Amino acid sequence: MPPDTNLRLADISDLEKLAVLFDQYRQFYDCVSDLNKARGWLEENLEAGRSTIFVADNGAQLTGFTQLYPALCSVDLVEYFVLYDLYVSEPARRQGIARALMNTASDWAKAQGAARLDLETARDNIAGQALYRSLGYELDEVFLKFSLDLNA
Repeated sequence: MPPDTNLRLADISDLEKLAVLFDQYRQFYDCVSDLNKARGWLEENLEAGRSTIFVADNGAQLTGFTQLYPALCSVDLVEYFVLYDLYVSEPARRQGIARALMNTASDWAKAQGAARLDLETARDNIAGQALYRSLGYELDEVFLKFSLDLNA
């Protein structure tokens, strides 16, 4: 990771810069760019404390972020976190920022008493999958994920 990059918890003062990164992240997953919606989502998350966001900050700009949401597992009777978002801007990739963000997130979740950290990624996100495996994440081959679109 670049020596001038600091990993830290995001706060409301990061909103404008973070919204740009979040909008780029959503476009990576084929969503239409909507900076106002991205900003609104993050603002609500930060103000309501409904997620925890870590950023990579080099002083001049934010170069990456990860966002975690709290969750519960009634089968195992544990609290855990879902690492839902991870993004590093294109010019800052391949410098160890994503790995550092992931390690920061897992250290923080462990300190919160979480039993585990879960994530999902696109089947074609080969680079992400390689990173997750290298950090010890294991592919769940037992459970299937189903979704019901309530807006259809």
